[in-house]
Amino acid sequence: MLKMGKRHSRIAPKTLAELRDQTNFTVGEIQEWYKEFRITWPKEILTMKEFKTAYSTIFPIGDAAEFAEHVFRVFDLNGDGLLDFREFMCGFSVVLRGSVEEKLMFSFRIYDVDCNGFISRDEMKQVLSAVYNVADEINREDPADKTEKIFNQMDINGDDKLSLDEFINGIKKNSHIVKMFNSE
Repeated sequence: MLKMGKRHSRIAPKTLAELRDQTNFTVGEIQEWYKEFRITWPKEILTMKEFKTAYSTIFPIGDAAEFAEHVFRVFDLNGDGLLDFREFMCGFSVVLRGSVEEKLMFSFRIYDVDCNGFISRDEMKQVLSAVYNVADEINREDPADKTEKIFNQMDINGDDKLSLDEFINGIKKNSHIVKMFNSE
């Protein structure tokens, strides 16, 4: 996968080409990310603990640890509890440069904690609590109240869980949220 030779900061040409095709980054950007990744994580993998630490530097106000766990879970495509460079780049490609649809699907996966294809009220409350731990005090709302509002708006079939379609359609009805997903 990654060229392990003499500790050069070069990514294998095949991997580089694959990441160019799988992400929204240029070859030059991928090479720069790879150099930084290898400097920061010389073992070429990133643990949950390391991800949480890095995430807390991005969000220094509040406690980002719980939300970082949810993001890590979505980045960890093979579910092995570690992020390699490919997973890292694919995740950040969606977060930083993904289409609205990609970002919405990514967000759905964050809220679908048990990965069963639906978001339950408990999952919504759990993730909202994590989000509010990162947000400033002004924007904080009771997670249970917010969950009720969201489910009242989005749970079209009344089955007490949100499908991907209900989630995406519900968010698309809110122009303010859609604008947030459109920003890079």
